[in-house]
Amino acid sequence: MSASHQFRKVMAADWLGSLVSINCGPTLGVYQGEVVSVDQSSQTISLKQPFHNGVKCPVPEVTFSAIDIKELKILDIRKGNARNSSSTKVSSVPVAVPKGDPRPVEKLNSPQHCSKSYGERHLDIPGQPKGFRQRHNSWSSSSRGANQATPKKNGVKNGQMKHRDDECFGDGMDDGLDTDFDFEGNLALFDKAAVFSEINTSERRNGARSRGTPQEQTPSRYRHDENILEAKPIVYRQITVPQPGAKEYCTDSGLVVPSISYELHQRLLSVAERHGLSLERRLEMTGVCASQMALTLLGGPNRLTPKNLHQRPTVALLCGPHVQGAQGISCGRHLANHEVEVILFLPNFVKMLDSVTSELTLFNKTCGKQVSSMKDLPDTPVDLIINCLDCHENTFLLDQPWYQAAADWANQNRAPVLSLDPPGRGQGQAVEAKWSLSLCLPLPLAEGAGRVYLCDIGIPRQVFQEVGIKYISPFGCKFVIPLHSP
Repeated sequence: MSASHQFRKVMAADWLGSLVSINCGPTLGVYQGEVVSVDQSSQTISLKQPFHNGVKCPVPEVTFSAIDIKELKILDIRKGNARNSSSTKVSSVPVAVPKGDPRPVEKLNSPQHCSKSYGERHLDIPGQPKGFRQRHNSWSSSSRGANQATPKKNGVKNGQMKHRDDECFGDGMDDGLDTDFDFEGNLALFDKAAVFSEINTSERRNGARSRGTPQEQTPSRYRHDENILEAKPIVYRQITVPQPGAKEYCTDSGLVVPSISYELHQRLLSVAERHGLSLERRLEMTGVCASQMALTLLGGPNRLTPKNLHQRPTVALLCGPHVQGAQGISCGRHLANHEVEVILFLPNFVKMLDSVTSELTLFNKTCGKQVSSMKDLPDTPVDLIINCLDCHENTFLLDQPWYQAAADWANQNRAPVLSLDPPGRGQGQAVEAKWSLSLCLPLPLAEGAGRVYLCDIGIPRQVFQEVGIKYISPFGCKFVIPLHSP
């Protein structure tokens, strides 16, 4: 039976809207789509929205001639048509085109039948146990039992039904119905090169870098915190002073921070105090920043957790009877409020500054411990020592016995030392520090100061301008930043 004769057996009106799969051999490949027209005179069939080897075709409609078709499969019949999926092979072997379905139309169109999956519809056979799994082909009902009769259609004579059943399920169709589906063969029909070509074309249209495109043709990549808008060139020297100090530092972002002399530093603090930034406010700001840095050095959230209450860090504060000592006491109060064991060393003096007395009164309201004798300091190493012994003005403190004893204890304790507001280069410093914290602008510190950090104590920009300093804050989003020597 020729291919032209087989096409005449397929009625055009019956298959319009059905989904079919057409195999045109290894050269042309496999096409799937919806039947839109069947021309019996020219022996052609047309599909709309076609797919070629699993990839959607760029054209909306494809027309096939009978001589090019090797195999035709009915994947899905249009709604209202009661025919089952079928297969037609165009070859020299006579093959009948299926035109019937053993199931009644009412069952096919019922909501219960449509709600079931493909496997459930074909495995749910009346009279059989649910555990029994029977092989079934998608375009045949030959797997029915020998005694199972074909249901009759309403309004159709027995002779017509029998004739149509013989056409679809007669001899010549049973040989290949039980053959398993060839997954590997169908996977080989998938054209990966065409898929990747379509993906690359889509990426080029969207402006994304496609596979194999040179890197220099792509837009620059940016970090999540980097500004992608064009801006003015960065000026790294944003702070200029009338009399530069002997040393310059730079921040992590490269901004230059010059050091200033002690005289200019004192004049800056005096102008700030005249505008309302009193000593008490500076002490509080210094204490908060210094305690925050100390908490970070102690381990931060990894150390100070409710699970580590049995391992609370211990900090020893060595303070003198001056402003630097008051700054240290303020820092100790904040540390004690954060559940740090603080031991404050402050010798007994007949008269002390009012700022020291007021800070000491507040500190005694915490759980911190105040000692005035060296024998009351711990013999074992502590977690951190904060040195506030040194003063910018009174260098005679270096000769005091209590100062020398405290310095010796700090150097022998083997704990890291943080110096708070240390004096500049040229003044003696008996305790060697690992870190030093300067205020607002650094002094030219000696080599024994360790790593230098800078603290923002809240001096406004116009106050800097009044003393001749052109100032733009280098702190960014932080209140304490590290400084590096060039």
